Amino acid sequence: MIFNLKQPHLTITGFSSKITDPRINSASRFLVLPPLSNPKIKKIPAVTNSKPLHVVSLVQSCGSLKRFELDDRRVVCKAYEADRSDGVEKIEAAKRVKIGVYFATWWFLNVIFNIYNKKVLNAFPYPWLTSTLSLAAGSAIMLISWATKVAEAPNTDLEFWKSLFPVALAHTIGHVAATVSMSKVAVSFTHIIKSGEPAFSVLVSRFVLGETFPTSVYLSLLPIIGGCGLAALTELNFNMIGFMGAMISNLAFVFRNIFSKRGMKGKSVSGMNYYACLSLLSLLILTPFAIAVEGPKVWAAGWQNAVSEIGPHFIWWVAAQSIFYHLYNQVSYMSLDEISPLTFSIGNTMKRISVIVSSIIIFHTPVQPINALGAAIAIFGTFLYSQAKQ
Repeated sequence: MIFNLKQPHLTITGFSSKITDPRINSASRFLVLPPLSNPKIKKIPAVTNSKPLHVVSLVQSCGSLKRFELDDRRVVCKAYEADRSDGVEKIEAAKRVKIGVYFATWWFLNVIFNIYNKKVLNAFPYPWLTSTLSLAAGSAIMLISWATKVAEAPNTDLEFWKSLFPVALAHTIGHVAATVSMSKVAVSFTHIIKSGEPAFSVLVSRFVLGETFPTSVYLSLLPIIGGCGLAALTELNFNMIGFMGAMISNLAFVFRNIFSKRGMKGKSVSGMNYYACLSLLSLLILTPFAIAVEGPKVWAAGWQNAVSEIGPHFIWWVAAQSIFYHLYNQVSYMSLDEISPLTFSIGNTMKRISVIVSSIIIFHTPVQPINALGAAIAIFGTFLYSQAKQ
């Protein structure tokens, strides 16, 4: 039995509001309605709320109203906000949709970046400049967004930039090392090796930071290490520089995560702005090293050669890989504001699968069955690791 109550001059708020007839003892916590058989029902003070109130029998089960019993010709009732549970469910559903959109966008942008990045490196094998352009594009996008008020600029101080410096240094090393790797080997091979990052994370945390982990975490490293080793040994186009680049990238990104957790304690900067600041500082660190290692003369000659061979499309490739690099990283940092590290880790594993599969299809990368088995074992081990860390 359900009644709707409204009265403009009296308001009761709260989820568990209970309605009482003033004729009953004030200690009573129940609303007592007149006998049902009385055809003339006296008007009693009613209540209103900012939301509709349902008055229901106390005897309920799983949201459905059971047969109520009459005791001394009175019906015992309670009131609750009609749309409270519906509102909570709608919020949770909207959050799940939002996270799904983040993940789908993150994976899509990452796949596009890797495709264009490999296209650029095949025609223009200068990973230091390519890495610099990626950071420069992202920095320019965010500076323009802040200047035009499209995005709110972060409120930072000197302490923030000091704590960000080691994060930016590790990010720069990891970014350049991964680009060097992809300039020497297939995209799929680089990402298979990079799926071994959890092993580096555990080893650094154990022997450098002194942290301990459950046995299940250590056991999950076995398929990761074994799978990566099997994939490396059976890679048809194995290159030591490419292999070491991926390994160095793993180690650098582990330290980046450690420094980031330490440096960002108590800081109130959004994921989007945090990555923007990280890109700006990394660009300042990388630029002088890129000039020293490769140099403008080499870049000019290589650029001219790439444009003559590929045509104007090459310029689009460079722009695309630079912009998509920033966008996929920005979305990944924004997703961290919405999800747990465990969910992010699982999402990162699925991202690597999408990149490996798409790059093999697009670039027609030859893959032996034993090589594919090694990749599958390594990725499955990464999934087990994320579960064991829960």
